[in-house]
Amino acid sequence: MTGLLLVDDEVARGFEPFATSRPGGELRVGALLLRERWMAVLGVKAEAVAFVSAAHLQGFTEFDAAPFYQDVSAWLRETNANNVWVVNTRAIPMLDAALPASATATVLHVGGRVAAVRLSAADAAVHEVALRAGRWPFAESPASRAQEIDGVWLDAVWDIVRHLVTLLQRDIPHLAARAEATRLEPSQASIVVSGPHAVWVEDEVVVEPMAYFDTSAGPVLLRRGTRVQAFTRMVGPCYVGAHCTLSTDRIAASAIGEHCRVHGELSTSVLIGHSNKSHDGFVGHSVLGRWVNLGAGTITSNLKNTYGPVALWTPSGARDTGLQFLGTCFGDHAKTGIGLCLTTGCVIGAGANVFEHMPPKAVAPFAWGSTPPYATHAVDKFLDTAARMMARREVVLSAAQRAWWATVHAYAAADARWPRG
Repeated sequence: MTGLLLVDDEVARGFEPFATSRPGGELRVGALLLRERWMAVLGVKAEAVAFVSAAHLQGFTEFDAAPFYQDVSAWLRETNANNVWVVNTRAIPMLDAALPASATATVLHVGGRVAAVRLSAADAAVHEVALRAGRWPFAESPASRAQEIDGVWLDAVWDIVRHLVTLLQRDIPHLAARAEATRLEPSQASIVVSGPHAVWVEDEVVVEPMAYFDTSAGPVLLRRGTRVQAFTRMVGPCYVGAHCTLSTDRIAASAIGEHCRVHGELSTSVLIGHSNKSHDGFVGHSVLGRWVNLGAGTITSNLKNTYGPVALWTPSGARDTGLQFLGTCFGDHAKTGIGLCLTTGCVIGAGANVFEHMPPKAVAPFAWGSTPPYATHAVDKFLDTAARMMARREVVLSAAQRAWWATVHAYAAADARWPRG
């Protein structure tokens, strides 16, 4: 059996606010989670996938996510893997770069950089100390059978936004064909599809009258069970996961994970999944972790008044992103109050709950309050809120997950990288 080991290197482990509570393989990059993307490209089955990341992520579980393994040798034995693809989670292959079963490559390059290495089980185990430490120890040797595949790299967390449109333009036709989705042919004049690209729909999708699809810049894919309500304008390229509800206003160039609610204007943004933007308010060039809830009228600024490049807080200090448009990165389970305005290039940590007044450009995980210095969101209250929100999607917060989130809460409280003032 061939295994897949997803490795967060030292750079990926600094991709806040997401690295506090999820591995890189569970970030949505383009239409799919990064794990799903590499599984599709390499043809690896789900039961043969694991990840290595920072120690505080041990115990992470989420739907069909891969398990955390500190002991690579043990994982290889358990999966009976005789060889393994070791993949850097910052490398993003194009879905149409899938390797044929007959491929003999042992090294995959993306943009001339080593993105993945195929090793024997014994050789993979040799590198586990380096991998646990966040080092990427692989460099091509003369004996390697190397193959260049099309893709991009995440050199910083904001590259999720930088590459979004390009990835969606490539991902959607591939996914539509693989899913055998049907092309939307409006059966009534009140549903409009304008533009050269397709609108693809899976089974049980409902598109209400008076919906408008503009495919001038790219296609649209609606996954199973999604509903597009009347007076919604969708602008491609746009990917919408299963069982979402989209209700009115303009939704453009975005990747929306499963079980999301979107109302109001959304532009060039990524929702990992199970999040609510259920009310009016502009959100642009932003990334929402899982289980985020934006209060009514929450607005993100994504363009400075000077029209200059946006700076973003990172664990190593504020950095110039080189992007003219960048909104807010919301960590998992982040919450905003009604009418909250967020400054250009804002970072809201996992589990934070902020309201009333515009917060600073970086809000620490599990912060609570209206003005800094924020109080700490008590772990028991955070867990109770999380459980209630998840139950609304018929998802149970298990005892094991509660215990793990309590360890994340303690880890974040001791994380001195975040501003606390």
